[in-house]
Amino acid sequence: MTKRERVIRMSVELPLWRALTGYRLLTLLYAIGLFASAYDEYDRPGVAIAYYAVLTVWTLATLPRVQNAAACTKRFLAVDLVIALTGIVLTPWVVTQGHIDRGGPTLPSIWTAGSVLAYALKGGWRWAAFASTPVAAANLVERGHPARDTVHNVILVWVASIAIGYVVEVARASERTLARALEIEAATRERERLARDIHDSVLQVLAMVQRRGAVLGGEAAALGRMAGEQEVALRTLVSGGLVPLSRASEDTAEGALVRLVEEPDDSGPVDLRTLLAPYAGARVSLAEPGAPVELPPGAARELAAAVGAALDNVRSHAGDEARAWILVEDEPGEIVVSVRDDGPGIPEGRLAQAEGEGRLGVAQSIRGRLRDLGGSAELFSTPGQGTEVELKVPKVSLGKAERR
Repeated sequence: MTKRERVIRMSVELPLWRALTGYRLLTLLYAIGLFASAYDEYDRPGVAIAYYAVLTVWTLATLPRVQNAAACTKRFLAVDLVIALTGIVLTPWVVTQGHIDRGGPTLPSIWTAGSVLAYALKGGWRWAAFASTPVAAANLVERGHPARDTVHNVILVWVASIAIGYVVEVARASERTLARALEIEAATRERERLARDIHDSVLQVLAMVQRRGAVLGGEAAALGRMAGEQEVALRTLVSGGLVPLSRASEDTAEGALVRLVEEPDDSGPVDLRTLLAPYAGARVSLAEPGAPVELPPGAARELAAAVGAALDNVRSHAGDEARAWILVEDEPGEIVVSVRDDGPGIPEGRLAQAEGEGRLGVAQSIRGRLRDLGGSAELFSTPGQGTEVELKVPKVSLGKAERR
């Protein structure tokens, strides 16, 4: 089956960059509008018009630079800040003294805050503090004295930019933490999946070779001992989690990136009965509904594999002569599959002991599979009266898994 890669991108930062792009455009129009409405207050309107022409060309030409952190380079930030500071310093030269005394806006007006915010988004609160300091000094120079409204505006820009820079840093740290958590969760699920597959194949064969070798004796006994040693080593390896990751996380300019390599379902719904039919035999009876029990392919395979693991446990612990019964029930809200045997049952505490020894037949091959499907696996056993494993999968969880 061909594998595919599903990409999950998480970013709290990207919407902030988009907002900054809109802010720069709107404040450019606002600054030009203020100039047009107070044209009579300008001693040198030609200089102001030239500045606004440069500001307009610069703002429009650099829109791609404020799309993400990677595009927003240090050189761009430096030039952008210089243009803002130049407009502030030019203001006393091009406007009347009355305009300054009344607390009129500078040439770039609130467009300057966009330049400071770009620093905050790029480098966090430290960069924001660095950029807002010369802006504050330029505003004080423009007024000639620390007027109350000027100090108020300076402090507002300073605090706001530093706060936004801090929020960006927290958001980036949160994205990295979330990506790491997804990576760990994926590694755990991959380890459990491989453990189930290995238990259903390699470990079962090694255990059988060990048992048959002990019965035959001679060289076969030596081979059985070797198989037993390899079984223990392989169980230790699987339990220790030395398996490759199926996901990898990155912290890119466009947010934390998580890639999931998965096996897609390449066909329509599968009738669970067709997957369980091969298990029926002389000592295994299968009771099923008359209508198809349709499941997504992946879910059907996992549920059938869990039934197979339960039957393997019957053969291993109840003996080849034990009988087993499989009952499939298609309930309105869930699929229920029961596997019952007439063996000696399981002593109390034996399952916990087996899991501690690295024998993951029930923990991984059965319960692990059902947990991945959003279902549950319950085991009922009374010494001397056999064992029953009840597998339940809610249809709601199956629908969600299929949509994913």
